[in-house]
Amino acid sequence: MKINTLSFKLRAVTAGTLFGSLTLGACTADFNADTTITKQGAFVQVQDGTFQLAGAPYHYVGTNYWYGAYLAATDKARLIRELDLMRARGITNLRVLALSEESALSRSVSPAIIKAPGDYDADLQQGLDILLAEMAARDMKAVLYLTNFWQWSGGMSQYLVWHEDIALNDPDITGKWDEYIENTTDFYRCEPCQQQYLSAAGKLIERENSVTGKAYKNDPTIMAWQLANEPRSGGANYNPERAADYIRWVHTSAAAIKSMAPSQLVSSGSEGLAGSQEQAEVYVKAHDTEAIDYLTVHLWIKNWGWFDVLNPEQTYGVALEKATRYLDTHAQIATELNKPLVLEEFGVERDGGSFSPDSGTEYRDRFLTAIYTRLEQNIAEDGPFAGSNFWTFSGYGRSGNPEFLWQPGNDFLGDPPQEPQGLNSVFDSDTSTLKIIQAHATALAEIH
Repeated sequence: MKINTLSFKLRAVTAGTLFGSLTLGACTADFNADTTITKQGAFVQVQDGTFQLAGAPYHYVGTNYWYGAYLAATDKARLIRELDLMRARGITNLRVLALSEESALSRSVSPAIIKAPGDYDADLQQGLDILLAEMAARDMKAVLYLTNFWQWSGGMSQYLVWHEDIALNDPDITGKWDEYIENTTDFYRCEPCQQQYLSAAGKLIERENSVTGKAYKNDPTIMAWQLANEPRSGGANYNPERAADYIRWVHTSAAAIKSMAPSQLVSSGSEGLAGSQEQAEVYVKAHDTEAIDYLTVHLWIKNWGWFDVLNPEQTYGVALEKATRYLDTHAQIATELNKPLVLEEFGVERDGGSFSPDSGTEYRDRFLTAIYTRLEQNIAEDGPFAGSNFWTFSGYGRSGNPEFLWQPGNDFLGDPPQEPQGLNSVFDSDTSTLKIIQAHATALAEIH
């Protein structure tokens, strides 16, 4: 996830319905694992536009947990507590950063999994092993993304630094985000970058888990490999030729990864139209390949200028209407492509823009309730939505700085290092939010 102010003109759609309302009663019991449909030892598959697991439909409640491998390598006790908390609340799918790149960017996480081309951090690699083993013990599934369009984990821009000897553009210092976006898309045309990227992916896919002894490519805990976090086709100015390079990169990279891990799914990590320069044709063409098993969409009502947390009551209603249209647009596209659709990033910051775990979550709770209601309706009607991963889970972590800026040695939170720590975090103490998530998990189990 990356904060930006780019606005998008949403297209009208004829499919779908508006969000309904849902009033949740007190929900205090832990989620009953017996009501889930996940089966250990089975790979998630796609059949006729739907996820299937061991012969049954697979729909899930998930979260973003980018720091999972980092936490496993540094604080296994906290990891176990958080996985137990998530599982008790019905969260069974985690979207996790699998590869990060060491970078001099000011807000990039350190250490990184790839220290230099061909040089890997063994402790963090083992951390991912531990995470997957603990997830398998709890019958959870993982989506592993292989790089990042954004700077907070090094990402594509670091590949360009390594292989094209370019000057480092640090948008957290310069504020030139559109320039950063345009420069980063050069990754798609950098041949040595692609060679290293696919080599790193292949090394991970072939890796033998040091805990379980199982090769990653043979581990059903891994639901999907994802090309990147939020790969974009370009910035504010649309260029068809450069967009075509992006589409080609999606197709070729997905095919390569699919050939290395044929038992597992492959997805792009796209935000949808927001990552496709508002060009529906770019989004459709990028995903119109057999190597991409399902579509992804992200939804950020605050980042896209639809919702003002400092003026919530006056902006929330319009933001929800725009969010509805945005989701319905992507549901229509997924239906036309006959592929499942996952809402894999969405959230709202805490009331008043606070970062403190002690602050309220009224508007976040309202938004999650509305989104989950919409997904339940779509799934009950056999629509393309298959699940969701809210942004973001921080569990028992807490910011170590009064200015809420991450520094090496601080707790890892779901908010990545370039963002205020606590911005979109769901903590263990957010009981009202966790009840909403748990109720959604129960509702999905009852649908099927």
